[in-house]
Amino acid sequence: MDATIYHNPRCSTSRKTLQKLRDAGIEPRIVKYLDEPFTREQLDTLLADAGLTAAQAVRKRESLYSELGLADADEETLREQMVAHPILVERPFVVTDKGTRLARPVDNIDEIL
Repeated sequence: MDATIYHNPRCSTSRKTLQKLRDAGIEPRIVKYLDEPFTREQLDTLLADAGLTAAQAVRKRESLYSELGLADADEETLREQMVAHPILVERPFVVTDKGTRLARPVDNIDEIL
């Protein structure tokens, strides 16, 4: 099975998700999205495929979220800021042939393995 994980190695949930993929016999393509930021098109596709809005996939506990005053931001503004500041994107997203999921919690990816 082909799989891609949008990964932040400093995040414990991201590391656990990567290990879960490997435990399932899957060696995913690893995209360190902080080093290779999303394009707007990529972010839009990930969110649509996962069935999420930007408000559901933004890291509200990230200090930059409050610094930028995003609590009342509309969908368009959130997406723009998530592309400009990829640290604002929740992680990790996993994409397989069976779908796309945000692995929060990690078990969210079970149905696409």
